[in-house]
Amino acid sequence: MKHEKMDYVEFAARDLEATKAFFSQVFHWQFTDYGESYTAFDFQGLMGGFYQAELASDPARGGALLVFYSRNIENTMSKVTAAGGEIVRPVFEFPGGKRFHFREPSGNEFAVWSDH
Repeated sequence: MKHEKMDYVEFAARDLEATKAFFSQVFHWQFTDYGESYTAFDFQGLMGGFYQAELASDPARGGALLVFYSRNIENTMSKVTAAGGEIVRPVFEFPGGKRFHFREPSGNEFAVWSDH
């Protein structure tokens, strides 16, 4: 462990099974369940979990926005929609690249960016 490195992130999830299926299909995450109301992941050094709750992370309301990197943003966007994600902000350009925002099945908002 690196000293003072951000080590763990947690999100609420209305539907744990749908959220697990989504992240497994799109980003190839694997989960470990701890009871019926919590599941954890450890993917490429990012550890975290989802807990059962009728809440969702929304950057427009002050929630943190986690951003994935993609070498092929259009392909990743297709995978997101095919897995049941909702595009809430289509691909747009910004200095240094482009990105889009999506909601996974439990309503948490994430983004994907690319420098291509």
